[in-house]
Amino acid sequence: MTTFEWIIGLLLGAVALSALARRIKVPYPTFLAIGGVLLAFVPHGPSWTLEPDLALALFVAPVLLDAAYDTSLRDLRDNWLPVSTLVFLAVGVTTAVVAVLARWLVPDMPWAAAIALGAIVAPPDAAAATAILRQVNLPYRILKILEGESLLNDASALLIYRVAVGAVAVEHLKWSEFAPSVVLALAGSLVAGYLFARLWLLLSRRVSEAPSAIILQFAGAFTVWIVADRIGLSGILTIVAYGITIARTAPARTPARLRVPAYAVWETTVFILNVLAFMVIGMQLRPIWSRLDEVVRTEYVAVAACVLAAVILARIVWLMSYVVTLRTRVAQRLLLRRNIVVPTVKGGMVVAWCGMRGIVTLAAAFALPENFPYRDLILLTAVAVVLGSLVIQGLTLRPLILALKLKQDNRVAVEAARARAITYRAALDEIEGDPSEEAEILRLEYRAMLMRAESDPHGGVPTSELPADPLRRRAIGAARRSLLKLRRSEEIGDDAFHQIEEELDHAELSAEA
Repeated sequence: MTTFEWIIGLLLGAVALSALARRIKVPYPTFLAIGGVLLAFVPHGPSWTLEPDLALALFVAPVLLDAAYDTSLRDLRDNWLPVSTLVFLAVGVTTAVVAVLARWLVPDMPWAAAIALGAIVAPPDAAAATAILRQVNLPYRILKILEGESLLNDASALLIYRVAVGAVAVEHLKWSEFAPSVVLALAGSLVAGYLFARLWLLLSRRVSEAPSAIILQFAGAFTVWIVADRIGLSGILTIVAYGITIARTAPARTPARLRVPAYAVWETTVFILNVLAFMVIGMQLRPIWSRLDEVVRTEYVAVAACVLAAVILARIVWLMSYVVTLRTRVAQRLLLRRNIVVPTVKGGMVVAWCGMRGIVTLAAAFALPENFPYRDLILLTAVAVVLGSLVIQGLTLRPLILALKLKQDNRVAVEAARARAITYRAALDEIEGDPSEEAEILRLEYRAMLMRAESDPHGGVPTSELPADPLRRRAIGAARRSLLKLRRSEEIGDDAFHQIEEELDHAELSAEA
């Protein structure tokens, strides 16, 4: 009963912290990180344990699937150069810098353990950054670069992490021995994710009840991760391929009465998992802190502070070097490809400062085997990096953005307006030849909607509760087909697609009611 009371109290506290974060316009993970650390030192506080192997599957798989579902392949392709450099080179540079620093500060630490530490703290979590970026209406491209980085850098970092942990287990690290398994994991994970998605779509086709459909979604996410891990593939890449494949197919076959509650449940679940991750990992600090003497505590805190500084500086140096190099090469006419957008210095500064670490860093640190060399130091350092980056960068990101006065970009609103006009025109055309009085009432409604969509690119199009619901459902079906066609042709991105999809869902639910 005491555990249950603590869970209720922690969730209510997290809701209060989230409301406070929204009010003062800072990322809510910042307050969760502070709360998790403070919880570790509460007298008679809870002390929950979790199997290390369970951490990545429980905390990362559903969060990553949720992010992959909303990812736009068009935007990933349009920003392939900055995203790929952040995913591979920035992660690699950060891992190398932290590994060298850790070995210098702690000479007895094995190289494999130092590399594992670097891989753990290397991948930024864009959730905190995008929470701020969406409030200030930044250029669309910066937001998509950060979201693409967050989706894929976990895979590159955890691949290095996996090799390093395996090297500790066999007590040596030879690239020639691990290279084949790495190549297999990269290629096999993408294929497996696609096949798993096709299988899940086949099995869930006849499910028409919202509770059953949502349970199958979560069961599918965890099953894919567990199976991929058991057969030696990358759980991250498999889940990403799985989520993106489902996202390209599911909207056309999922009715609104299933999709609307599913979105609400997934959003709530991601929030709860973030709360539990910060709280449970924070609780692990108490036994670590209590068994260290004063001298060792001081040494560990010093190491954690140095690693935090190195992580922040490595990203800034890398990003600004990339921006300056690319701008110089373009100025010298060494790069003339039309699909390469020249980055701005201000944009580079924002991306460089969006290096907050989050749930993946915490889960990867906790997932280390109990007998891993310097596990206590690595876990303490990971928590310090997450907390420090969320506090230092999370609290100063918005003031930085406002000070730079970047040019606003309303691309999503423009695409949504075009999609709204086209879809409601398709709905109107579907019932144009019906002579009934109900059809005439509905045509008047849709003409009014169409006029508003064409004149107000920023406003929604609410539906009224008029009769002619069977006709409305028919018209909405035509509108959906038109919207899916726009997405397939890449005339609109996924942000605009989901915005209009939500409007059509509300209209469909109104018609069914």
